[in-house]
Amino acid sequence: MAYSTEQIRNVALAGHPGAGKTTLFEALLHAGGAIPAAGTIERGSTVSDFDPIEKQRRHSIDVGIASTDHAGIHVNLIDTPGYPDFRGPALSALAAVETIAVVISCDGGVEYGARRMMEYAKSRGLCRVVVVNRIDQGTDCQTVLDELRETFGNECLPLNLPADGGRRVVDCFGTDEGDSDFGPVAEWHRKIIDQVVEINETVMEHYLDLGEGGLSGEELHDAFEQCLREGHLVPVLFCSARSGAGVRELLDVAERLFPHPGEANPPPFVKGHGDDVQAIIATPDPKAHVIADVFKIINDPFVGKLGVFRVYQGTVRRDTSLFVDDGRKPFRVGHLFKLRGKEHVEVEQAIPGDIAAVAKVDDLHFDAVLHDSHDEDHIHLAPLAFPRPMFGLAVEAASKGQEQKLATALHRLGEEDPCFQVEHTVETNETIVRGLSDLHLRINLDRLKERYGVEVKSRPPRIAYRETVSTAAEGHHRHKKQTGGAGQFGEVFLRVEPLPRGAGFEFVDEVRGGTIPGQFLPAVEKGVRQALAGGAVAGYPLQDVRVIVYDGKHHPVDSKEVAFATAGKRAFVDAVLKARPQVLEPIVDLAVTAPGPHMGDVSGHLAGKRARILGTDSQRGEVVIRAQVPLSELEGFAAELKSITAGRGRYALDFSHYEPVPANVQQKLIDAYQPRHEDD
Repeated sequence: MAYSTEQIRNVALAGHPGAGKTTLFEALLHAGGAIPAAGTIERGSTVSDFDPIEKQRRHSIDVGIASTDHAGIHVNLIDTPGYPDFRGPALSALAAVETIAVVISCDGGVEYGARRMMEYAKSRGLCRVVVVNRIDQGTDCQTVLDELRETFGNECLPLNLPADGGRRVVDCFGTDEGDSDFGPVAEWHRKIIDQVVEINETVMEHYLDLGEGGLSGEELHDAFEQCLREGHLVPVLFCSARSGAGVRELLDVAERLFPHPGEANPPPFVKGHGDDVQAIIATPDPKAHVIADVFKIINDPFVGKLGVFRVYQGTVRRDTSLFVDDGRKPFRVGHLFKLRGKEHVEVEQAIPGDIAAVAKVDDLHFDAVLHDSHDEDHIHLAPLAFPRPMFGLAVEAASKGQEQKLATALHRLGEEDPCFQVEHTVETNETIVRGLSDLHLRINLDRLKERYGVEVKSRPPRIAYRETVSTAAEGHHRHKKQTGGAGQFGEVFLRVEPLPRGAGFEFVDEVRGGTIPGQFLPAVEKGVRQALAGGAVAGYPLQDVRVIVYDGKHHPVDSKEVAFATAGKRAFVDAVLKARPQVLEPIVDLAVTAPGPHMGDVSGHLAGKRARILGTDSQRGEVVIRAQVPLSELEGFAAELKSITAGRGRYALDFSHYEPVPANVQQKLIDAYQPRHEDD
């Protein structure tokens, strides 16, 4: 159907693994008429889980995108993976919607993944909706609602209620009549109205003067939409994706109450770089200049690189030209697509608020801004905060002659997932892939073989230790070299000081009287930075240090940049060795979820890994243990946890900070370090 921005609803399904998001995604597409029948995970026939690895593992590892029409609205649906291992693509996609529907299973309750997504949606100012799935499984839905309200607050209120043992649902928002499995709906109807009218003084006065019957549909809608935006109301909707109970009603609620792109908080676009930036408000005006953001890259073996974008302003039409970021050369939109899983449905245009894709544009990348005028140069969205990839594997091609093929394939995988990173470590000559977990990396290595035909050998990489100093100290070096002709001369005096953890590096020039001419100071800094990269005591990069160059000497003939670079490097190492150097190790925030009876075993195992237990939470027979632990201690933890919990444990981690290693560990690292000898 033809539609306007006011008729668009962008909704992402998120939540804990196994809550039924993909099954609900299928049911919504079928109810809207986009597909003739809902696929199943068991048969591998779902629209969103079309990747061979997803079919094999029977769970989502990437986002699925499709759309359907219903009751005069166009609904863009995004199915996100529940496992925290695949948060990169999920968080990218969630930034493209106005509403996040957090799906929980009635037989699972409020699990960790649901809590995490509710917190994320709240922090981003997105509208939150809770969908309680599997209401026909014979579980107590009233208990689930009580748990929701206890966990997330009394703003969680049902818009419908299960009836006849979950075989159907009854409305409790638009009417106060009827019975449900919770009893009469009148009490819940009154709670919803009371909550909605609180947000708007005018509506509240009208309500108090005339009563509930005096509120117009427009007044109620506007107040409800404001409640959603401000988090004053979190609607709870009951359904069964398998039987279809409540699915069409969910689409009805989306049509009546979910915000369209023109009603939501505008995205945080900024223009400029560094200190010279200004906020830009993208208006959903179809006639304005185009501003669109690429939130997903797909390297399709048949279509090529596919950039999936959300239009924030203007209209993208087929056969028009667009610029990528600050590029000078535009590309032509030869084909414009709407996605339906792996299918690409060609369309003529994408209006403000819509989600579409373009193909075969090599310059496209994640978070690229597309526009049609140089007035939009230097515009970008405020960057998303992604978890830092901490798991690493050193990889190399299993067969000789496939090195370039491996490099190309790794680059393409990195384009698709902002939490999958590839780096080359010079000191060990290792290609390191980093991800959010061992599973995350293994899935991507499987993709290398499945999609690109590249097999790799992998092994644990060196831990990303760092070095720093713990006190101030001075260093000095005179570099003098005579080779028969013009020589080399440079002398540097400097001081090092520790900076707060995470501050990085500062280079300060306090030279007076021209003892080191200004043209040679960049060479001194270059030498210092070379030493920073190579380390001083254990071969790891130095950080959190200030270097102050305060004196030196030069020669009018023999002084050269190379001389001052060498002098700066050696003076810096001299100072570091006097400044009580420390080796730092990465500390991660770890959340382990395990069955309650295994809590003691898991906690004891973590204690043997130098972990600091921060706290525990209990939920439905499971316990979540939160701890901080050195990353070096987690090698092999996935297999160990599986053994301890009989395969029922799982964990997620995020980078926290660096801190000094114990003295015995530092000495082992120093003893193992074999510094490279370089010619002066």
